[in-house]
Amino acid sequence: MFSKIFSSKTLPSDAKQTLVDSLNRYRSENFPQGMLYPDIDPEITLEKGNDIVIKLSLPFPCNSEIHLLSEMLTKEVKQTVRFDVKYNVKPVRRHELLGIKNIIAIASGKGGVGKSTTAVNLAYALIAEGASVGILDADIYGPSVPTLLGLKGAKPSSDDGKLLTPINANGLSAMSLGFLVDEDDATVWRGPMASRAFSQLLNETDWQGIDYLIVDMPPGTGDIQLTLSQQVPVAASVVITTPQDIALADAIKGIAMFEQVKVPVLGIIENMSYHQCENCGHQSHLFGEGGGQRVANKYDTQLLGQLPLDVSIRRDADQGVSPLLTDNTSNISEQYRKIARTIAAQLYLQLDSRSPNTAKLLIED
Repeated sequence: MFSKIFSSKTLPSDAKQTLVDSLNRYRSENFPQGMLYPDIDPEITLEKGNDIVIKLSLPFPCNSEIHLLSEMLTKEVKQTVRFDVKYNVKPVRRHELLGIKNIIAIASGKGGVGKSTTAVNLAYALIAEGASVGILDADIYGPSVPTLLGLKGAKPSSDDGKLLTPINANGLSAMSLGFLVDEDDATVWRGPMASRAFSQLLNETDWQGIDYLIVDMPPGTGDIQLTLSQQVPVAASVVITTPQDIALADAIKGIAMFEQVKVPVLGIIENMSYHQCENCGHQSHLFGEGGGQRVANKYDTQLLGQLPLDVSIRRDADQGVSPLLTDNTSNISEQYRKIARTIAAQLYLQLDSRSPNTAKLLIED
């Protein structure tokens, strides 16, 4: 039936309606009310070779989900269906920073939970999903982003002598105090000096066309973290933890800190959640089980994902590469991409005034 409908040069109206109905019926965590929001009108055409092309403008990046939807529709209509998608990401918080739309803080209540590694991999995952992304290393006392990006010893330049040009790390715009000072120098700075240094990094970097700026926050919930959270127009935050009780207790402190400065918490990522045996596939929960979900339930947020304790993540981090760069279709890469997609979608669904959910909050100041 469908092969006959789509055999003509132009797409019949009933054929277009079939596809529109399918898009409207589609449901997922990121599209709880269907693919077509009230202001999204798809353009559906036939191209040479009778491929069906659906042109859409979407409010957040989701390349992986679009790919799966393309495969689903291709099977449904028995004809190749391709998407031509443009992402129209808007800022959900009004601010005066040039070149940046949304700032997302990646935080942890304590050190040693893999926060910086997760921040870098999420940044690359957002790029893989179709976004323009920057990363700012706010860990003034122990900047690790240069090492994680394989840029140890790199120095930024300046085109105009006023603003620093972020370093391009495989498509990721990066800035860190570690690019400007020797590795051990920042560890002796007092709080006000560290805050001023971070403010300069944020405001005196020539960010351009950044949909999401990932800020790798210092671990902990002390004065420096509070100061940075208040200084930076953060759209939302994500808290990293491990399943251990002590880490979960500190994650709760992180949630409380963001509540104090009125920054929405999009959710929790449970890192080192389990170890999967390479031989038999058995999952061992070495640091406990279910803690991240319990905290998310108690504090009315969501568990964004559970990342494994995997030697390849550690090895890649030490070598300054990301699994998203070496194999962005691997199981680990797909987990990072799913979490990144969810973060981008929830930022839109919860906080964007265009959201069909009727935004709970649009931060003014």
